[in-house]
Amino acid sequence: MTSLSWMKLETRTISTMMMSSKLDDAIRQQLAAAQNSVIVGHIRPDGDAIGSMLGLAHALRAKGKHVDCVLQDGVLEKYAFLPGAEEVLTSVPPNYDYLIVVDSSDIMRTGQVLDGLAAPDLVIDHHNTHDNFGKLEYVLPEVEATALILADSIPKWGLTITQDVATCLLTGLLSDTIGFRTGNTQPAALRAAADLMEKGADFNDVYLKTLSDKTLAEARYWGQGLSNIQQNGAILWSTLTLHDRIISSYQGNDDADLVNILSSIKGPLITILFVEQEGGGVKISWRAVEGVDVSKLAREFGGGGHIAAAGADVEGKLQNIQEDVIISAERYLKELGSNWVERDTND
Repeated sequence: MTSLSWMKLETRTISTMMMSSKLDDAIRQQLAAAQNSVIVGHIRPDGDAIGSMLGLAHALRAKGKHVDCVLQDGVLEKYAFLPGAEEVLTSVPPNYDYLIVVDSSDIMRTGQVLDGLAAPDLVIDHHNTHDNFGKLEYVLPEVEATALILADSIPKWGLTITQDVATCLLTGLLSDTIGFRTGNTQPAALRAAADLMEKGADFNDVYLKTLSDKTLAEARYWGQGLSNIQQNGAILWSTLTLHDRIISSYQGNDDADLVNILSSIKGPLITILFVEQEGGGVKISWRAVEGVDVSKLAREFGGGGHIAAAGADVEGKLQNIQEDVIISAERYLKELGSNWVERDTND
């Protein structure tokens, strides 16, 4: 038994453990047989998607396997420090014999890179709104990050956590827990980080590059979003338009993690960020305090995620989408009961 093999088993039921053991055996056999694998992450990839994808790729390559990593939107500049980031493709190459998808709650989250292809052979995910779309599904919604699932599972699948693997997985873990600040962070996540450090990951370097370091363009982009903050009772929201992106010289199509800043504002029960997308449509991010399930709201708009953090991509005009989403949030809070709605949001 490896030092990571105990992680999260403490919270699983016996039936889940038995099922997982059989699934682990099947995955180990399939990974051993595969020679040319492709690993795909989701659009607008975050640290967990990128770290999980690259971490698993390095573990397979250490066994002599050929692995291609694919992200429709490529790797964000802030994650360019990760080993193997420069080799990530934006489309699936031909002649692979095993297809893996990581950190994606549904097939739509991968963009168009899987259009016309057979179902993935293996899907590894931790979102509680996950829709099964793979031949094998390894989904543990109680786990804080897909990278944490892999830190536990890679040794069980006959692979080794090298320094490169550890660096990538620690990036994913820190990213999705916002440096162990999310409400679902459990002791096992911190123990896993310590184990990954012992495998060679530089905690300080990864933390700074994943969570602290910001470019001037990101700071200007944040400034635009912060100036657009609005609040109505228990709901706070802001907007990043295409114009905001242009005048701040920000090159990404995401929010540069602004939603995590907005969600740190004390008082609101629900925080929403709207990010206008090129070609039409809006990326919506919800955040919530404990006891409020914004994954239900995301589902209404074709998205998903976690109880306290969820998202969706919606086609349409920004103003119309904003109105619909805010009305939905207001209706949901009323359904929760007057005790929630009447809380002092300026406390």
